[in-house]
Amino acid sequence: MADQRSVTRPAGPAGGGGPATDQDIPEPVDRGTDMGVAHPADRQGRDGDAGIAQPADRQEPGGVGPGGWTLSAGGTAAGDGDGASTVGPDRATLRLALVVGGLVLAVLLGFGLGRANGRPTERAAATAATAAGDHTHAPGTGAHQHDGTGGDPSGDAATGLSVSSGGYTLVPSGGEFTAGRVGELRFQIRDAQRRPVTRFAIVHDKPMHLVVVRRDLTGFQHLHPTMAADGTWSIPLTLPQPGVWRAYTDFTAVADDGRQTPATLGVDLVAPGEYAPRPLPAPATRATVDGFTVDYEGTPQVGAAVPFRFTVRDPAGRPAALERYLGAYGHLVALRDGDLGYLHVHPGPGPATDTVTFWLTAPGPGSYRIYLDFQVAGVVRTAEFTLTVR
Repeated sequence: MADQRSVTRPAGPAGGGGPATDQDIPEPVDRGTDMGVAHPADRQGRDGDAGIAQPADRQEPGGVGPGGWTLSAGGTAAGDGDGASTVGPDRATLRLALVVGGLVLAVLLGFGLGRANGRPTERAAATAATAAGDHTHAPGTGAHQHDGTGGDPSGDAATGLSVSSGGYTLVPSGGEFTAGRVGELRFQIRDAQRRPVTRFAIVHDKPMHLVVVRRDLTGFQHLHPTMAADGTWSIPLTLPQPGVWRAYTDFTAVADDGRQTPATLGVDLVAPGEYAPRPLPAPATRATVDGFTVDYEGTPQVGAAVPFRFTVRDPAGRPAALERYLGAYGHLVALRDGDLGYLHVHPGPGPATDTVTFWLTAPGPGSYRIYLDFQVAGVVRTAEFTLTVR
């Protein structure tokens, strides 16, 4: 969600592409009456930034020509007292001098512009590299994940661990909550110049995904706040139990030049009161929610994409008719126990069946809690699992 540049080289000097003819030598012109037309001498002043010397005006007959030749109107100069005469260059010699001078200037001009603009292959490669780093996938298209692995073979680069990343900062306001009561979460995303960001790409039907969970990985919520004109996001939020909660903002910011940067930023929220953390449930490949049974197959690996296949059955044991939710047939979030490293993955497009597949790359070893959002008959439910990555 790339910066394309092109360089237009100026044309070579006039008259340098072929032999001159009798008509190539211009008639005298009164410079004081030219109607705003830039002559070669004028071009020299404008191109001086590139250090390129432009050709001077051609000399008229009787002046000093290229190479210091002295020309006379008839090709001869007045003789001395003994009748001898000095013969100047003929027109063939003049044409040859002009052609050679033009070729030399063309070579110098190309060399100078090459140094000023840089090598074209290097410039093209830099543009391609910039484009390759942009986040431009279409909403709901292709299996992918928002994480911080970035090609690191170790894979241990989970996101959501800080309020700043990739030149963007999460700035919350207020944030006072009472357990079990509705409060309001307000925040801005600011760029490197501390300006509120107001342009976000629509990814999976929403410009902002907000995930909230207590630090013992209970009370998971997947929400979508709204943004005011000044870039302030807000949403009613209830923290059901006392304790420290983690809020993740998952978004793709759009810079002034159109470049798109995906980021996941995290901040702690507090609901005062007695905090009694719950132990993490034991690993299992089956979970139940509202009578629906969800099973998964797959073994996550650090730094390697592995398929995770979830099958959903309705309360009667029949294949569930999964519906699109936020542009996909399911959403999967994984949080690592301890530091709450964040991993958000999505499936590729596919037909509505009871099975949905994700490609998941674990950001590092440890115990994880994973949360599968799925929709049936217009209702979104979340199945939770514990898994261990070694």
